Formats: sequence, structure tokens, C-alpha cells
Amino acid sequence: MTSTRHEGDTWDLASSVGATATMAAAARAIATRTDRRLIDDPFAEPLVRAVGVDLLTRLASGEVPPGDLVEQVWIDVAKIRTKFYDEFFLEAANAGIAQVVILASGLDSRAYRLPWPAGTVVYEVDQPRVVEFKTRALAELGAEPTADRRVVAADLRDDWPGALRSAGFDPGRPAAWSAEGLLGYLPPEAQDRLLDTITELSAPGSRLATESRPNPRPGDEDRTKDRLRGISERWRARSFDTDMAKLRYYGERNEAAPYLADRGWVLNGSTIRDLLAANDLPPLGDDDVRMGDMLYVSGTLAK
Repeated sequence: MTSTRHEGDTWDLASSVGATATMAAAARAIATRTDRRLIDDPFAEPLVRAVGVDLLTRLASGEVPPGDLVEQVWIDVAKIRTKFYDEFFLEAANAGIAQVVILASGLDSRAYRLPWPAGTVVYEVDQPRVVEFKTRALAELGAEPTADRRVVAADLRDDWPGALRSAGFDPGRPAAWSAEGLLGYLPPEAQDRLLDTITELSAPGSRLATESRPNPRPGDEDRTKDRLRGISERWRARSFDTDMAKLRYYGERNEAAPYLADRGWVLNGSTIRDLLAANDLPPLGDDDVRMGDMLYVSGTLAK
């Protein structure tokens, strides 16, 4: 059952915001099965299976075709998004950054599947139930991390910086950070606080990758909610109870890219539209919710 977001709400990987991580993993599993040219996430399907949501498992395994449940555009976005963050992390690690922090790590398996240089420490930050589940599920699969993986079981609304330091993170050394698919699920002021905290914890030369959504024009958010409700109705018709329109926070907020630039980050960005074209994937077509304008940004702290 999905409820409207509220202060102090919690979740696991089968409910609320946690279910979106499982849905994203199902999209990565479909993308991996159909196009290893851009994405190869061998852990996506078994992790979705371990969560135990029947419909998502059957989608991830190919038993149920995506059809209108997972539109091709979402599969293509899973490809470019995964490739973007994979390349960001490997470029940072190969440039000598040995601390990696994955915020709201969900079912991210990069600590197990990327060829990290020796000595890389990967910190995964997420709610205790989420990180504990994934650690157990991957151990049961016999998977071994390819880096020094350290779990930071902390809610991003709590003292996660303290938990990160306790796990061995050194703010005096450069780090590579990701806030992937995260900011839209935070209230505007919590987004600013998170980006401020990342900046405060970052030594010069640190790197960051995230998404920067343009602020809505009149009518944009109503169209987005209508589209998300339509998608949710199709999922509910297949016995998966979700209301994706209730999981996000709406309203004006600081766009991440200029906000970070004002705090010393030197960023480059590409829109979803540009990344689809650059990877020889079909264009979006009718884009009344301006998905194509979303920027994937990465860069370095110059302070």
C-alpha cells in the first residue's frame, strides 16, 4: 500500500519509496537482458527476485513482457542512467579517488560489479532495512564485493554524516558522490540540506553526480501527476498496489545544477534527450512532462 509522503515515514524494498528502487532494478534487469551494449547488471534480476514482489520478479526475469507496464522509454532511461553513473565512478576511481559514497543506495550493485581499483572503499548509505536486506541477499547469492564495501545504515534525514565518519570516511580526502534518482523524493529544503552537507564533507577535488530537474512551468506538475496516476492504474490492474504520484515532493525548488555551482562545484551536464541520441536510442517523442529536459550532471569541487 502506498501512502502520501510524510515526515518520519519509513519503508522497505516492497513499499513506498523503497518499491521505486525495486522497480528501477527491474528496469535494469530488462535492459541488461535485451541490450548489454550499454548496461550489464547481473545482480538486478536476482535482487528483484529476493525482494519477492511477484509481478516485479516476473518482469525482471522476462516471464512477463514489459508491455505497457514498463514503457520502452523507461528501459532506455535505465540504460543511459546506469551507464552515466558507472562511467562517472570509474573515471573518478581511476583518477585516484579512493572514497566512493552512494547515497540512497537501494538495490545498487556497483560495489559488486564494477572493476574498482585496489584500495577503493565504497560506502553505501540507506535505511537500515534496505542495506541489511541487500547485504544478506547478495551473500546468499555468493556474490563478493569488488571493493572494500562499507554499509552505512542511516536515514538521510538523520545524522548520516556521523554514521559515515564512523564507518571510516575521511572528509579530508577527496570523495566521489552519487545522489542518483534521489532528489525528487526529498522536500525542497531537504534537497538543499543534502547538497550543502555533501559540499561540507567534500575535500577539494571531490566529484559529484546527480540529476538536475528544471523547475516546472504552469501545468507541468498536473501533467506529471496525471501520467504517474495512469501508470499506477496499470500496475494496480496487475495486482501491484502503488501510487507513484504520491511518492514525490512537488513545488518550486532550487535546481540542483546552479545551486551546486554557487557552492563551488564545476559541473558538466547532458539532458536525457541528448544522452538518448548519443547512445543511438530512440527519441522521446511526445514529451509533455519534459522528461527530456532532465539534466544528468557531474563535476568537481574547486574550492
